Amino acid sequence: MNHAYAEAGVKREENAASLALRSLVIFGMVVGVILMLIGGLFSIVGIALVVVLGFLYPRLSVEYEYVYVDGQLDFDRITGKAKRKTMLRVDFDQVEAVAPANSHSLDEYKNGQFETKNFASGSKESKPYVVVAKVNDKRMKIFFEPSEKMVDLMKQKAPRKVTTY
Repeated sequence: MNHAYAEAGVKREENAASLALRSLVIFGMVVGVILMLIGGLFSIVGIALVVVLGFLYPRLSVEYEYVYVDGQLDFDRITGKAKRKTMLRVDFDQVEAVAPANSHSLDEYKNGQFETKNFASGSKESKPYVVVAKVNDKRMKIFFEPSEKMVDLMKQKAPRKVTTY
């Protein structure tokens, strides 16, 4: 069988909050090492602190992967370059519109109650798209950065729902 398949992935850009959290984790690890050097009961607390923060630190690296297969779009989060979790699955029967984030075809969706999900990298050079869909009885706006092949396949599946301008 010939399946319509495309995938794309982006790494989430570091912002001020994530850099501050990274710095805080590193500072906590340094404090843990100092507590271990003091000895006694402090060494147990220091070891626990270093172990907990050592597990937390790799999870601060986040990537998103999008997989489109025959009218179904999956949004996965990859943390620490090891752990993958499917965050959202959208069937194109539920989709109302797909367009670039700055497109005028999304003007009718500016007002209204939407839950927003952001699976884009957040970089200034990116050109995110928005999927407006009803998932689990919730209207959602989903930001993501598809490949050209993915956009073409989505347009083949639902030409009236997908806009590229």
